[in-house]
Amino acid sequence: MLALALAARPIGAADLRSLDRIFAGKAPGETASYLVVLREQADLSGAAHLSGRERRQFVFDALRSAADAGQAGLLDRLQRGGVRYQAFYLVDMIEVESDRALAEELAARDDVALVAPNRASRRVDPAPPEREITPMSESAIEASLELVHAPAVWDLGFTGQGIVVGMADTGMDWEHPALKTRYRGFDGTTASHSYNWHDSIHDAAAGNPCGSNAPAPCDDQSHGTHVTGTAVGTDGGDNRIGMAPGARWIGCRNMDANNGTPARYAECFQFFLAPTDSSGANPRPDLGADVTSNSWGCPESEGCTDPDVLRAVIENIRSAGIFVAVAAGNEGPNCSTVATVPGFYDASFSVGATSIVDTIAGFSSRGPVTVDGSGRMKPDLVAPGVSIRSSVPGGGYSRFSGTSMATPHVAGAVALLWSAVPSLANRVPETEALLESTAVHLTSADQQCGGVSGSAIPNPVFGWGRIDIAAAVAAGQAAAGPPPPAPRVRVTRPRPGSKTLAPRH
Repeated sequence: MLALALAARPIGAADLRSLDRIFAGKAPGETASYLVVLREQADLSGAAHLSGRERRQFVFDALRSAADAGQAGLLDRLQRGGVRYQAFYLVDMIEVESDRALAEELAARDDVALVAPNRASRRVDPAPPEREITPMSESAIEASLELVHAPAVWDLGFTGQGIVVGMADTGMDWEHPALKTRYRGFDGTTASHSYNWHDSIHDAAAGNPCGSNAPAPCDDQSHGTHVTGTAVGTDGGDNRIGMAPGARWIGCRNMDANNGTPARYAECFQFFLAPTDSSGANPRPDLGADVTSNSWGCPESEGCTDPDVLRAVIENIRSAGIFVAVAAGNEGPNCSTVATVPGFYDASFSVGATSIVDTIAGFSSRGPVTVDGSGRMKPDLVAPGVSIRSSVPGGGYSRFSGTSMATPHVAGAVALLWSAVPSLANRVPETEALLESTAVHLTSADQQCGGVSGSAIPNPVFGWGRIDIAAAVAAGQAAAGPPPPAPRVRVTRPRPGSKTLAPRH
């Protein structure tokens, strides 16, 4: 446990700039919300040798232990000060709402690494949705699903069964006919939202139809219902809109009518690592998500003024064996526009958008990444994201465009792959490499970014190319080979005086 009194360190120029951003426009004594990131973070290196639920449990335990130890002294100070706060464990971090005087005190503590703004960030969409009253056809398989060869995987008997997809967005209309049977909280008769739904909006703006702390899945903007449909949606008949119609989804609202904050985003990731009951207590990592779909971004110009503010969040989720699909952004066609948290992170699998004829969408953000000086090649892959038909609240369907629409294609593809090749489940690096190596290579000779030609593979326009889930499944199954035969157990009677040896593994 930390001592209650710690020696103060000088506040540097970076701290002052951050504090100026936090309290910009605030009158003296007025409060603001900000994030306090602790210097000591959990060591998750041991997770690399584990798999499946055991890996997720290890990461959860390590994170909780580090947070309990590292936050003790700071929480004591906040409690004595009577200020509002919310402690996290996914990263050793606390959201605080206070005046500038306390923020300066916290920034000067030796156990504090960073004080960052927690301002609202608004998602940017490339164009208004194209509304439809009814599906194009009641028996249609969406053209985008045909393009990436999802039906070929379904025909093999793999639909995402056994895989849980975590959807973080504006919420979900869980009673939509295309989503209801795929919601893990619905057993066919009754609904239970404990461990299946979480609302990170605790202070919704006036007039929000879902309000604050919605007890059941609710979508305040329609975007979340749409992307969830693309990941897992099916009405139980031939009207297929979802990549993995056999997977189950759990949901978290991280935006208040399109407005998120770093704390809201982190809270949903924490729920996907270890879902809680309806009171927000009793976390269970065994019920966590296998894959998360994230069709949102936190630009520096609005919320994430520190580009590293969510980096550890994404890295820790990935360490737990959870695949993180993230929209690359809608700031194209210029180069190095994959510049929004968390799309440019190395730990994020960033997804650009193409049309149904494999041309790049003009709005799809391009690489390489320059915002952090890495020169990292992004996006990782592309998927269909132009005029995608999917579910919207109220039981209807509509066509939306954006890298938001491309991202759930990839999240659903991972669910298909892991159901078809169980040995790959929760092995994120291997899964990423397989999706990249089996993608349909796409090039753009007329665009060069960062000295890399659009004709190279990978390139800053299409990444490794457009996802082909049937090719990935075929390659994954071939690499895995047939399951090994069950070991034969031979029982022998030891000779007098002999030693019985343990079997060798």
